[in-house]
Amino acid sequence: MIDVRHVSKIYLQGKREIRALSDVSFKLEQGEFLSIMGASGSGKSTLLNLIGGLDQPNEGEIFIDGSPLHGISDDALTLIRRRKVGFVFQFFNLLPILTAEENVALPLLLDGVPFAQIRNKTVGLLERVGLGARTKHRPEQLSGGEMQRVAIARALVTDPAVLLADEPTGNLDSHISEEILGLLQTLHRAGQTVVMVTHDARAASYGERIIKLKDGGIIEDIAVSGRAS
Repeated sequence: MIDVRHVSKIYLQGKREIRALSDVSFKLEQGEFLSIMGASGSGKSTLLNLIGGLDQPNEGEIFIDGSPLHGISDDALTLIRRRKVGFVFQFFNLLPILTAEENVALPLLLDGVPFAQIRNKTVGLLERVGLGARTKHRPEQLSGGEMQRVAIARALVTDPAVLLADEPTGNLDSHISEEILGLLQTLHRAGQTVVMVTHDARAASYGERIIKLKDGGIIEDIAVSGRAS
């Protein structure tokens, strides 16, 4: 479902080359929950951005749900991001002037779908993440955990092939973090493919597979035993 082939990413810092990723390859099957771990600077967020089509590799190829993310136009790449990938970030990225249901609906509204056609879906997704009573609330009226739940519902509204989560609990306390990780695990058990970047071993253990990065390369790719629940 995700096929990463010999991917390298190089950034220029003045005249100096910074190799963020070096010859990274792996495959992810549909329905897997993959945790990508590594210290700061290991390349984990760079890898997630490449998988999500937010950046392009200098070398190698990436396919998602059969579609290449390389050698295509910016417009085609935008459509893949919008329709095949759901993003969840550390800082929620909700629009403050919109209600929870309007924030969830936003990706489909940008695709030209009238709000009246998708309201039932947005409300259903908010109910799925435990916010059925908060559909009309704006971000300032929600807790950090509730805002992240809205962000997860928004990521799911396009029925994405993969849900990408970049440090989704990094801005939350430990109790709320466990709730959000449990929600991601529940979504995975219902069939959603999930890729999560984290520096936290406890968070990573919610996945069924862990890839560890160091200095831009994979140093370990293991199945998780005794998964957190």
